[in-house]
Amino acid sequence: MEFLEIIVLVVSFVVLLILGVPIAFSIGIAALLTMLVSIAPEAAFTTLAQRMATGLDSFALLAIPFFILAGQLMNRGGIATRLIDFAKGLVGTLPGGLAYVNIVACMLFGAISGSAVAAASAIGGIMNPRMVKEGYSRPFSAAVNITSATTGMIIPPSNILIVYSLASGGVSIAALFVAGYVPGFLLGLSLMLVGGFIAYKNKYPVSDRTPLKEVFKKFMDALPSLFLLIVVIGGIIAGIFTATEASAIAVLYTVVLSMLIYREVKINDLPDILIHTVITTAIVMLLIGTSMGMSWVMSFENIPQGVSEALLSISDNKIVVLIIINLILLFVGIFMDMTPAVLIFTPIFLPVVTALGVDPVHFGIIMVLNLCIGLCTPPVGAVLFVGCGVAGISISKVLKPLVPMFLAMVAALLLITYIPELSLWLPRVFGL
Repeated sequence: MEFLEIIVLVVSFVVLLILGVPIAFSIGIAALLTMLVSIAPEAAFTTLAQRMATGLDSFALLAIPFFILAGQLMNRGGIATRLIDFAKGLVGTLPGGLAYVNIVACMLFGAISGSAVAAASAIGGIMNPRMVKEGYSRPFSAAVNITSATTGMIIPPSNILIVYSLASGGVSIAALFVAGYVPGFLLGLSLMLVGGFIAYKNKYPVSDRTPLKEVFKKFMDALPSLFLLIVVIGGIIAGIFTATEASAIAVLYTVVLSMLIYREVKINDLPDILIHTVITTAIVMLLIGTSMGMSWVMSFENIPQGVSEALLSISDNKIVVLIIINLILLFVGIFMDMTPAVLIFTPIFLPVVTALGVDPVHFGIIMVLNLCIGLCTPPVGAVLFVGCGVAGISISKVLKPLVPMFLAMVAALLLITYIPELSLWLPRVFGL
């Protein structure tokens, strides 16, 4: 492991971020500068371009634009409103009921769309005005929405779990998807406990009890949306289609649902939906390409092996090593988006934990949940910015109510880290 190359890589990347260079370009430029230290310029440019292209040449990645398109259709298709009404019928009568409604609706919408940003925007745009109108504080409403939106990154289908499968060298996407259910629900439950306590302490209002007949009506209205989870995940588990094929099925289903059943999306809306899908896909793919380039550079410089040796020299105790890795990832998540973080740090940490007997599927859930916390933190927390924008509130005002929600997420992370069965039980049940 050459220390000059490491210094060039880290310093150039940090400096570029401080200068405000977009993270994808920061990653690519830092990787290129590091290569120029070791090899000739012509070879460096050619190799980086090849590695970026090769990194994107994966059939599994085709699922990402399809799931993004499905999420865009859901965002416009009236699905959020129906899920909120259903969630309100379920938990709206509990103390702090609207906080629970927000969390449950984000879990359902995030699970269907696979996007934390989409969940924060769609659910927050409807729930924040309702919560403020009924007496909840705006900062608390925003904090609940921001943190609960991340549950969709764990509950499948999840684009980031597909990215982890690619970075890990082929961990089963089906196993990762199924493994995300219990941790995702545990994360949501942790947020509900904290949110409910704060609501009870501040004496926030409770909604009137919804008649059972009305709850059933709301459920039937939301059922076509919820059925998408059964179609996608059930088809993957049953071996009817792959995750990539499932993403195409999801698009077809959401087109029928939003245009023919709910009739919220019109033909004239499709060009705008497709443009937003292309823009989002381009951003994600550029991040993946440059991250794969940086990952190759670090492998070329033997950085993963050096980090592995350093961690194992500190301790060979699995509990201690996992604490260190979680702390590093929590710090990384503050400054780096999830996609490049997964692509860059999976090859570094996965060999370490597998040497200690940690299942790759379990570690994938740990890593994604850990980085979900970074989505809610400044300076690059995408969900934080979207949630504050939707709520019409500054980041400084929402930080105080975010702290207990952060602690709930960290508590869930610790449980999932040290109780492997929370992640591995369902995959074993289904033989994945």
